[in-house]
Amino acid sequence: MPTLIVRPAQPGARLHQINWGRALALRWRALGRRWARQRQRAALRALAEDPHLLRDLGLTRQQALDEADKPFWR
Repeated sequence: MPTLIVRPAQPGARLHQINWGRALALRWRALGRRWARQRQRAALRALAEDPHLLRDLGLTRQQALDEADKPFWR
């Protein structure tokens, strides 16, 4: 069976399909980071009620709540 070779119309040009998988993977990874950040901030909000745990982290209650109140995209 012959092999089909696809070449760009112009030398040096890149095919659109080449980067599609990588771009999708990068978007999924970014989305996963946002979700992880949101879960971490929710956990930090729960820790804000325990002064002993906050002292272990080196945070004040207000610092913990300020961080937990940030939107997930920041």
